[in-house]
Amino acid sequence: MQIPLLLYCLILAAHLNGAVSSSPPESVNIGVVLSFGSIIGKVSKIAIQAAVADVNSDPSVLPQTKLLATVHDTNFSGFLGIVEVLRLMESKTVAVIGPQSSVTAHVLSFIANELQVPLLSFSATDPTLNSLQFPFFVMTSQSDLYQMAAIADIVEHYGWREVIAIYGDDDHGRNGIAALGDQLAAKRCKISFKAPLSPKATREEITDVLVQVALTESRILVLHVPDYWGPTVFTVARYLGMMNAGYVWIATNWFSTILDTELDLAPEAAEDVQGVLTLRMHTPDTQLKAEFASRWPNLTAGAGAGRMGLSAYGLYAYDTVWILARALDAFFAQGGNVSFSKDSRLAELGGGDLRLDAMSMLDGGKQLLESILNVDMLGVTGRVKFEPPEKDTLIRPAYEVINVIGTGHQRIGYWSNHSGLSVDPPETLYSKPVNRSSSNQHLGPVFWPGKTTQKPRGWVFPNNGRHLAIGVPNRVSYREFIAQVPGTDMFSGYCIDVFTAAVNLLPYAVPYKLIPFGDGVDNPSLTELVRLMAAGVYDGIVGDVAIITNRTKMADFTQPYIESGLVVVAPVMTRNSNEWAFMRPFTPAMWVVTGVFFLIVGAVIWILEHRLNDDFRGPPRRQVITIIWFSFSTLFFAHSKEHREHLGADRADHMAVRCSDNQLKLHGQPDLNLNSAAAFFTHQRNRDPEN
Repeated sequence: MQIPLLLYCLILAAHLNGAVSSSPPESVNIGVVLSFGSIIGKVSKIAIQAAVADVNSDPSVLPQTKLLATVHDTNFSGFLGIVEVLRLMESKTVAVIGPQSSVTAHVLSFIANELQVPLLSFSATDPTLNSLQFPFFVMTSQSDLYQMAAIADIVEHYGWREVIAIYGDDDHGRNGIAALGDQLAAKRCKISFKAPLSPKATREEITDVLVQVALTESRILVLHVPDYWGPTVFTVARYLGMMNAGYVWIATNWFSTILDTELDLAPEAAEDVQGVLTLRMHTPDTQLKAEFASRWPNLTAGAGAGRMGLSAYGLYAYDTVWILARALDAFFAQGGNVSFSKDSRLAELGGGDLRLDAMSMLDGGKQLLESILNVDMLGVTGRVKFEPPEKDTLIRPAYEVINVIGTGHQRIGYWSNHSGLSVDPPETLYSKPVNRSSSNQHLGPVFWPGKTTQKPRGWVFPNNGRHLAIGVPNRVSYREFIAQVPGTDMFSGYCIDVFTAAVNLLPYAVPYKLIPFGDGVDNPSLTELVRLMAAGVYDGIVGDVAIITNRTKMADFTQPYIESGLVVVAPVMTRNSNEWAFMRPFTPAMWVVTGVFFLIVGAVIWILEHRLNDDFRGPPRRQVITIIWFSFSTLFFAHSKEHREHLGADRADHMAVRCSDNQLKLHGQPDLNLNSAAAFFTHQRNRDPEN
């Protein structure tokens, strides 16, 4: 009996031990890595601290567990950001909120993958931070991929084709501009000039770059730089006269963050940015958002931050804490346990002064990551859910288009991945069918640089620019339309005349160069010529290029100026018109042919009538005159009724006389003698005189 009792006690002890170990812990450690001195860092720190306090005071989330947030300042240094995260990994941290910089996020994502500790960042929005390469990196705000798609839609909406990209030369800047290039290419636009700036650009460096930009052709400038030296670009641009009429400045959401945080611009700073367009991450107007916004002044005052506005990054930072809290709640509800183990590969390196072996691997890291990606909640930014199936971005990405006017700014529209550009909030359009047609894209009126409301043309002729390369088919046939003048580089023909006339109508000069396409021996392929233009080899084409389906997919065509079809080209002869003009078609040959036909008709009538009709008998002279007169008279008047009756009676009498057997059978009538026949013809003639 002692052995079974001992076995029962061991089983009961193991069960109780498992029950204790599966219960939620009293507290969990999370890390926060920010740059306190930055615009984003100031707002985000206050929002995260408020979110942690709200989670710990809410009994519906983690009722038995308290969140302990350890906040570290990277002081604008990527190196310090890496060191601070390594220190967090030594303190049994289950997740890290941050880093703030995309550059640092690339490095720390490798560490997160190794130790299986999720990184949740609301400000590292580099499009290349994807879930395939960095599965433990979770982007809790909108990716720059959608921001660049919005800029590409704006460029297309206003009919521009080329832009200049000014960006910080780091991972965040380069990868963002690469995404912009892809989005523009999908709309048959392009980045004509890239102007990189060092991550810590000085005023002198900015001046040198903007001078190069001013010499280029495009006047559409996209500014994708850090917020701490971005305003200096506008100051230098104004000094160089690049904030005047004709320029278009589109800044990414770093600039809207400054506008939201600093509330009102100083008059001098406002003059530097008049007419600038910028984007802001859109968050629907909900009750949760309104309640948090009403608390914001008290939160900033309590943190000693003074008067500071609430930006979109602050809202996403607040929701990031709640995403992690709800994920931990689901993780514990599924029986998850916070435990750590040594990484064998780090142990092989030895301790050393760096103490790398002090970092531990989160045993339930994959399960916690899955809980994070499955979160579906309502936050201050709206509905928070990760887009399936990859779950690497939030659902329903949307931006607001902001226009700076005076010392403030106004919203001129929205962009969403569902409906494109619209003056209506995206949440009102999600229930409607997708309509991305150009006629359905709208934005409000814009106040452009130079204090004008007229849409800028978007380009000028640069001082060091190239001529437009116009491809011309060097044809062998139909040289009347287009042909190269032998021995020269000039072209002639109807198409060249139309092109020259159109260019002369422009209110500005257009330098161009006609480049022949083809060897001049065989007709070149016009479809290949159109393809080369779409590929950027030529800027345009002049020639008799037919508009067919596969070509319209590669290029735009003008309105047809030659109607297709079979035509006959004949010389035009000018003659004076008079009252005898109707006689011109009657040539001598026609008169001869007409006379011959008169004689033929007369001869035929004479052959048929002269044996029976006395009018066609008599002397030869009379018969000839009768023949000619009868033929001529048929052209101008019909024979009279009496004449037809007389001829009809004669024909009837002669027909009766010609019967040799003195008997007639007419139309099924009984046999008649000559006298009866005469009476019969007389009766028929009186009944029907016309026949």
